[in-house]
Amino acid sequence: MTLTITREDTRLRVTADAVEIATYVFGADAPAFEGPKPYLHPIRALDGGLLTGFRPWDHRWHKGLQFTWTHVSGENFWGGPTYVDGEGYVARDNVGRMRHDGFTAMHTAGDEVSFREDLTWITQAGREWITERRTHRFGSVDRERGLWVLDFETTLHNVSGGTLELGSPTTQGRPNAGYTGFFLRMPRAWTGGTVTSPVTSDPDELMGAEAPWVAFSGQHDDVDGGGTVLCYAGRSSAPPPVKWFVRTEPFPVLSPSPSFDEHIAFAPDTEITLAHRYVFGDRMWDQDEARAIATELAP
Repeated sequence: MTLTITREDTRLRVTADAVEIATYVFGADAPAFEGPKPYLHPIRALDGGLLTGFRPWDHRWHKGLQFTWTHVSGENFWGGPTYVDGEGYVARDNVGRMRHDGFTAMHTAGDEVSFREDLTWITQAGREWITERRTHRFGSVDRERGLWVLDFETTLHNVSGGTLELGSPTTQGRPNAGYTGFFLRMPRAWTGGTVTSPVTSDPDELMGAEAPWVAFSGQHDDVDGGGTVLCYAGRSSAPPPVKWFVRTEPFPVLSPSPSFDEHIAFAPDTEITLAHRYVFGDRMWDQDEARAIATELAP
């Protein structure tokens, strides 16, 4: 199956034959309070089934699949209010943004397509704190089994001139709220979906746990059937282990968090590298199938 990338003014469209499987929006098209940043939405299975949610009423800053950080030395590159211990979520003038600086490489056709991008993380006060080079690769399309693979890798470079504290609401005092890093918001129809992992299929037990992968399945609105998203914990060059933030209720989200409950001390002029793999399926996998595919396609 041939993959192609089509570039427009503020987005890239990735197509597998006649199906647009992913759109990458790199233009800053969001209100400042939502933390403007690039994101992937919509992401679709090979049958066209929608696998991502966009700007839901409960969290307007949730936009498909996006990479960001909740707590960066008091700055918020996530969007929305900031968690303050003893006060809860508070709206502050600390929501930063990510500037798309340009694509440095792009492979636009074949059985695998990819692009590499440079970005800069800028505080609300206008200070450049982090530069980033990220790569997206789309491939391993299997029409017979109805799946395709996204590989994501990024390197962050601290250009702030000081040590940055990277964390999450949990590192700031809120239990089981360690969301940060690569974060997926799924369609509201997937609320109450099922999860599978090598350690447990109970989403409450998965919260804050370590596991090499998690698969999340849900049913679609509008069209018959459902789909599955499989995510690997991947790797982080920072000391804390990657732990899972996963919820099926009250809304469906999935994130391999690199600083779930431990801060990262990001020294000046040093780098942190992260890598994750996602597999997108066009039907709901049972536990045995999820385990088999996860073993087969492990990076």
